[in-house]
Amino acid sequence: MTHPANTDRPFLRIEGVSKRFGDMAALKDVSLDLREGEIHALIGPSGCGKSTLLRIVAGFETADEGSVHLGQRRIDTLKPEARGIGIVFQDYALFPHLTTAQNVAFALKYANVSRRTAGTAPFLRMVRLEGFENRFPDELSGGQQQRVALARTFAAGPRAILLDEPFSNLDASLRETTRREIRDILKASGLGILFVTHDREEALSFADRITVLRQGRIEQTGLPKDLYFRPANAFVAAFLGSTNLLDGVASGASAETPLGRVSLDRPASGPVRLSLRPESIRIAPEGGEGVPATVASLVFKGHDASAFVRVGETTFEVLTTASLDIEPGQCVHVAARSCAVVLEE
Repeated sequence: MTHPANTDRPFLRIEGVSKRFGDMAALKDVSLDLREGEIHALIGPSGCGKSTLLRIVAGFETADEGSVHLGQRRIDTLKPEARGIGIVFQDYALFPHLTTAQNVAFALKYANVSRRTAGTAPFLRMVRLEGFENRFPDELSGGQQQRVALARTFAAGPRAILLDEPFSNLDASLRETTRREIRDILKASGLGILFVTHDREEALSFADRITVLRQGRIEQTGLPKDLYFRPANAFVAAFLGSTNLLDGVASGASAETPLGRVSLDRPASGPVRLSLRPESIRIAPEGGEGVPATVASLVFKGHDASAFVRVGETTFEVLTTASLDIEPGQCVHVAARSCAVVLEE
């Protein structure tokens, strides 16, 4: 049931999509693509337009402007059931009175003859639910219910799948394990996956690419690592993780900042806004390298800790080992351990 993926070829194309609800612009000229075999995350704060975009692709909303193409075919003019798009809802939408096999078989009614003939077994095998055929939804865990919903979607023979907040209903203790399992299943399918999440850890760990939305517009699209370490602006930097935003005056490859002179990820000149992740700052006992600072507070996290230190009137977050012997009120020295990212305005 695995399919070779071509992750360089745009497969689902969203071009110039805009949508208004009364006076509110939910989406403003949004264009992005999904590649074959790719998992692409849409992330942003509540009300940024990510769920609206998913509903437009699925056919549950109509765009005011723009188009959606799947392969060589424009699909935004088609009914939802004719688009070749599968969707797994946030609540999974399983039929409570049907067994696992019957829930999956429901999708086979609308599939081609070869899929109907094959029955439910191949799709349950895809999601690793052999032996659960006769269980009802209320006899399954949240992660198992999610896999039934996926099997039902696979059975319908979609060319791409949409996921709406796929892990939000799972207990925190199950979320990480289930994410890994579901990601393996989706990657093995070879289908393009477009999913909505508000969870930055989920986007960074689950997706091949991420698109960050704000107020209906795309702020940045790229690989998780690129967005985390090279955010385009302060919004993306802060949304995808804790960061220290600081002002400086640049001259070429470095800038003068409250942390002293720091190297830059690209040459710049004049006033600049910079981003330094907590793990990009080094902390040492008094007398060490860097500028003097005072420990304001410590947050113990188990394997590491966050130290909040004051340099003049500015507070910086520094990620350090939990074993480092420092206490609130202690004098320390801090310095940048890697290049600061020059942000766009």
